[in-house]
Amino acid sequence: MSALFSQPRATLLSVLFMLAFPLMAQWFEDEQAIMGTPVRVELWAEKPAEARAAIAAVMQEMRRIDALMSPFKQDSELARINREAGKKPVIISRELFQLMQRAQRIAELTGGVFDISFASVGYLYDYRKGIHPSDKEIKTQLPAINYRAIRLDPKTRSVFFTRPGMRIDLGGIAKGYAVDRAMELLRRRGVQHALVSAGGDSRLLGDRGGRPWMIGIRHPRDTPKKTTAEKARTSPVVLPLSDIAISTSGDYERYFIRDGIRYHHIINTRTGRAARASQSATVIGPEATITDALSTSVFILGAQKGIALINRLPEFDAVVIDARGRLYYSDGLMPPASAEQK
Repeated sequence: MSALFSQPRATLLSVLFMLAFPLMAQWFEDEQAIMGTPVRVELWAEKPAEARAAIAAVMQEMRRIDALMSPFKQDSELARINREAGKKPVIISRELFQLMQRAQRIAELTGGVFDISFASVGYLYDYRKGIHPSDKEIKTQLPAINYRAIRLDPKTRSVFFTRPGMRIDLGGIAKGYAVDRAMELLRRRGVQHALVSAGGDSRLLGDRGGRPWMIGIRHPRDTPKKTTAEKARTSPVVLPLSDIAISTSGDYERYFIRDGIRYHHIINTRTGRAARASQSATVIGPEATITDALSTSVFILGAQKGIALINRLPEFDAVVIDARGRLYYSDGLMPPASAEQK
């Protein structure tokens, strides 16, 4: 008889129980439409009730942030800022104030390429109805795009716009922030393996079944009718990832085509028009809040300048598909040079 089966029955039963118990765990998932985009949660848990409660907590948090930061909900704090901050300083919540501070730091880092006041022109576009502003309207509103005209006062926790006609929109950072908040909720509940995504922004906790999460970057010209398998085959890049955030900004999420021109939601803050240098930009890093904002920035900058920006940030990497469909990688994703290349 083997050494294992020669042990006392109680010990044997304990060993078998410990081996079997993890096998009771399984993956749980859900997807809901929140913040104008599909919000998806996948997590590994031992108890279905705990898994369902964790997923429900994530969805509730996403809805809370949407209610706080949506420019389309008239009772949101952000909508109140847009109504009142051009007239007087507006005292806002600590949470929103701190996120706006982070947005301003990224604006400084990118020289205003990332700028939440893009909405000063951006609000003139209606992607559902296929409406874009005239040249005259853009010219009139363009001076209001200037992050330096957003005055944040830490003493009073207030915001004030110093330029007329200014509006802000946190669409380039809020979904990433919501993903980070959701992942923190899961961590506090003891979840060790999970994915939370909101549109193009995802955060990964742990791995998936002992292997990395395989995250594919969508081909910008994939049709929505393609199956998952077809999209996987046509994905230009698939990345094995764990314990990291990844965000993709593309010209295919909110757009319409008029007279052969693609009008999409990523606005070049210099021109007030849809940015044309890229089809998509993906950034990988430790926080979805930052990868969200950086992917927008890299998209607007284009492959050469965008990759140069990311190469200056040690914790981040990027993949860019330029306007002609060519792939570019940051230094951290490039394969090592061969002996012949050295």
